[in-house]
Formats: sequence, structure tokens, C-alpha cells
Amino acid sequence: MHEHGGISVSQLSDRARGIFRDIVDSYLATGAPVGSRTLSRLGGLQLSPASIRNVMQDLEELGLLEAPHTSAGRVPTEQGLRLFVDGMMQVAVPDAADIAAIEAEAMRAGASLEDLLSRTTSALSGLAQCAAVVAAPKTEPVIRQLNLVPLGAGRALAILVGADGGIENRVIALPENLPREALEQAQNYVNARLSGLTLADAVARLQVEIDTNRAELDQLTATLVAEGLASWSSDGAGPVLIVRGQAHLLNDVDLDRARALLEELEEKAELARLLDQARQSDAMRIFIGAETRLFALSGSSVIAAPYRGADGRVIGVVGVIGPTRLNYARVVPMVDFTANRLSRLMA
Repeated sequence: MHEHGGISVSQLSDRARGIFRDIVDSYLATGAPVGSRTLSRLGGLQLSPASIRNVMQDLEELGLLEAPHTSAGRVPTEQGLRLFVDGMMQVAVPDAADIAAIEAEAMRAGASLEDLLSRTTSALSGLAQCAAVVAAPKTEPVIRQLNLVPLGAGRALAILVGADGGIENRVIALPENLPREALEQAQNYVNARLSGLTLADAVARLQVEIDTNRAELDQLTATLVAEGLASWSSDGAGPVLIVRGQAHLLNDVDLDRARALLEELEEKAELARLLDQARQSDAMRIFIGAETRLFALSGSSVIAAPYRGADGRVIGVVGVIGPTRLNYARVVPMVDFTANRLSRLMA
């Protein structure tokens, strides 16, 4: 749970709660400050502008509303938005048209996990009119074949072909005094004994075979194989981040804030750390403005939900990033549906 400066919804009078809800609803719909005359014209409150102004003043003193610049109207503070999201928001089921659009992109995706995540994230971004992001687990390649090509000057090019057809290259340092035939020996050993294994399993098997003298490799060649495998297995342990729809953020009326958010989105390590909080909490998370170090400058919000693999464990996170003036009631169920849909596709 989050603190709201010690204020809970139950501490607000029915009148204050009604006015606060109307202000938040209007602000989230239009982005414009809300004045007492606007509220009295809405008609539902049956109150004079003077009575509404008094309540708005009370809400401002509680830290739930603020007056932007010289405007006569008020907008909810980040603290006010948090109170609304946690205690007052009615989350509906996802809109049928939103569901259909996300489903269509998921079904259109190719065979690769990355294509599925990219298309789904793009659909979510378009529907929410915000940036959308997905953190996918970095899948460890399964070795199909290893080629080692000498480059001279104590280096070689290691070319790893994965079982999925992916090809990755690394330049590796060669042990000193390595015999010329050692590269071919190392390559043949990997292809004969380690093909079909993940990198982690290949490293483990190599160690066992060296320990039990079954590797049939001299020490320098065994070192070469170990270093070649280690150059991949230590690589990129973090999640793969796919960010889509950054251009939507430029629709924000506050261009300076939009630019700040775009710059913050470039901080991929910080973004991964933020999404990891949703992964660890095992549930939907909503971060508002300065609650996150990453988006403190732009005052942006993140709605993120974890999705699961076939064994039910959380393997990634999908979410939406935009101004604090998000349509939370619509976007929260949309993100939740997307996370559940990805979980079903992974099962």
C-alpha cells in the first residue's frame, strides 16, 4: 500500500469525495484544470460554486489538489492521483474493441517470441496512446554448431549457430602457445559433444568431462573451449526490453515534459530495474510520477503487470508509460488483459 500523507478516502466527507472524483475524472479526460463553475455546471453535486470552492480549498490544503500556474482551476497532485487510483477508481473489464485489437496482433505474430511481444506491445501502445514496454527474458541459445576462425595476433572469431538458426559472433583471446590444430580440435569437440545443449549445460558438461578425463582435450584446448563458451554464457543476462509507441508521447500538450520522458526512456537499465519491481511483486503495479526515480523529472506514470511461462513462474513484464493524466480506469484492465493473454500464449 502507498501513503497519501496520512489521508484515506474514508476520511473525506461524501461531499469532498464527490467533488474530488469529479475533478479527477474531468482532468483525466481533458488534461485541463477544473474550476468551481465547471463543477457546478456538471449538475450532479447540486452545490453553489462558492460551496464547491470551499471544498476545493480543503482538498488543496490536504495536498490532493493544486493550482497550476495562474489558472483559476485545480488539478490533482500526484498524491491525489495515488489516492484516487488506490481507493476510488472503478476498474472495468477491458473494452471489447481493445481485446479484439490485442488478440488480432497476437494471432498475426510469427513464430518467434520477439515478434509476438513486439506486435502485442505495439497494439497496446496504439490503444493507450502512450509508449508501451515489454521486458522479455533473454533466452539462452541452444548450441547447434561452433566455428572458430583464426584472426592472427592471438585472437579468433567464434561463430555460434543456435538451434533456432540465430548466429552470433564474438572475438575471443587465444591462450598463449596454442597449437595450430587446437582451433579445429576445439570446434570438433563442441560440435560432437556439446551440440543440442544450452550454454550453461555445455559449460557444466565440459567441466565434468575435464574432471573425469573424458574430454580428450589437452589443457590449452580445453581452456579455449571454456573461454569461448563463457564469452556467451556471461553475456546479456538481463531482460530484453522492447519499447514501442514513443511518438504518442509527443501528443502531450506539455512538450517539455514529453521530451523529458523520451530522454528518460533511453535509460534502459533504469527502466529494466523499474519493471523488475512489478516482476518481483508478482502483481499489477502502478507507479505515479516522483514515486519512481526514473520518471521524477517528467512526472510520468507506469502501469505494469507480470506475465508467466508454461510452469506458472513470472518470466516478463508488460506495461504502459505515459503522462500522469492516463485514463487509468481504461488502461489498467487493458494492461492486465495483455499480461494474461501473453501468459496463455506461453503456456
